[in-house]
Amino acid sequence: MPIKVDYVVRETTSNLGRNISITLASVLTVFVSLALVGASLMLRTGIQNATQRWQGGIEFVVYMNTDATQPQIDAVQQNLQQSPEVASFKYFDQNASYEEFKRLFADSPEMVDSVTAQDLPPSYRVEPVNKDAASVESLANTFRDAAGVKNVILASKTIQLIQDLSSALTIGIFVVAGFLLFASGLLILNTIRMAMFARRREIEVMKLVGATNWFIRVPFMLEGLVQGLLGAVCAIIFLVIIKPFFDGWLPKPDEIPLVSGFTVGGASLFGIYALVAIVGALVGTIGAGVAVTRFLDV
Repeated sequence: MPIKVDYVVRETTSNLGRNISITLASVLTVFVSLALVGASLMLRTGIQNATQRWQGGIEFVVYMNTDATQPQIDAVQQNLQQSPEVASFKYFDQNASYEEFKRLFADSPEMVDSVTAQDLPPSYRVEPVNKDAASVESLANTFRDAAGVKNVILASKTIQLIQDLSSALTIGIFVVAGFLLFASGLLILNTIRMAMFARRREIEVMKLVGATNWFIRVPFMLEGLVQGLLGAVCAIIFLVIIKPFFDGWLPKPDEIPLVSGFTVGGASLFGIYALVAIVGALVGTIGAGVAVTRFLDV
């Protein structure tokens, strides 16, 4: 028996409206759990962007003045090369700093447009041999008063603390979200089960007149998919709404230089939204699939 689109739409809509309270509970649970997942991923991405410059053992950054002369820049580089306490270093000129700035603030074009490469200071990112906090601070202090140096920013243990805290928060949120997603799957399963029970006589008649298994199952499967997608859409809308507040809550670059790159780019946001939509669809489909497999005797 062929499946008609108008039949599927009509039956799915009827099923959703028949158990409206449970449907809303399912959608709300999916929404809350996926909103937590999305917010957690946004936080994690922001932390990764903010600490990007400190990866690979970098313990402090020597920022030069924007108008530092080439001899001053070369003098700092020579001191870094000759110091036995420096394991490695990398120089970021103004163009390289600008490219990094554009990448970190890709979702804020107005900010990128307001800054040029000449506005950003060149810098040296230094990995010391001895990672002890006192040794790192002592080494960093030798560059503070060098000609052309604007500032020296130390990571010490702060960056590691931020990364550890981010990982712990992400794991905790994902555990809570996992339980909520499981609960939403059970709610969707129960909603489908109740819809099938309410239409058990119609289903028996359909079987008697030769309806195929999938002809009967598709509307129920689609009902679960719609519930999951509705919850995901609500979660995405919520994340879009809180994004400006999220950005406004973050510290300004000049307030906490250690995490001045704390931002979530457009590409990352699109990936997060897509993941939220996919997970919502999967939760709804799996919940409905289990229901029609276990409780629909066809």
